[in-house]
Amino acid sequence: MIKTLFFDFGNVIAHFDHWRAVRQFAKFTDMPEPEIYATCYDNPLEDAYERGAMTTAEYFAQAIEQTRSSLRSDEYYRYFIDIFEPNADVIDAIPELAKRYRIVLASNTNDAHFAHYTRQFAETFRHFAATPTSHQCGHRKPEAGYFEYCQRFADAEPGECLFIDDMPGNIEGGHRHGWQTLHYQPRCVLLTQLADAEASRDQL
Repeated sequence: MIKTLFFDFGNVIAHFDHWRAVRQFAKFTDMPEPEIYATCYDNPLEDAYERGAMTTAEYFAQAIEQTRSSLRSDEYYRYFIDIFEPNADVIDAIPELAKRYRIVLASNTNDAHFAHYTRQFAETFRHFAATPTSHQCGHRKPEAGYFEYCQRFADAEPGECLFIDDMPGNIEGGHRHGWQTLHYQPRCVLLTQLADAEASRDQL
């Protein structure tokens, strides 16, 4: 029996586009957009920030310096956080699901993004019992330490949890932890996917 649903945020609850920020950053440097992206994302600098190993001020200072940007920190912040758009499929489903399950976040994210999107989607997060993230615990999905941290907020056994994420590697990490999993497909309907998953388990 499923008691707790763990939701990834990016490309599940909301879509995000780092390139939207990069196109803004590019107006304030001579660095080409692909180099800006490589400097700010998917690298050790971003990894440290998403693990909570550096502060927002430290991350912004290094990103501005390394991209040779003329932006002030507050200007960089404005563009950095402006990357999220709601995924109506999931956002519309969460209030109904919250009547039946405990709803918990399971997100690789940093302090600036987390603070922003929990405000931007405050009505959705009203239904969440807890919001554990990578920058709070020092681990990132799909590392075992991240799932162990999230389990503290489940109020259920691992086998009574269902983890919803769009990344196959993260799904595998959740499965190794003992959670049931659902690989979210953006072009599908979440409630349909959940119903299909429940039907498949009932047949076992």
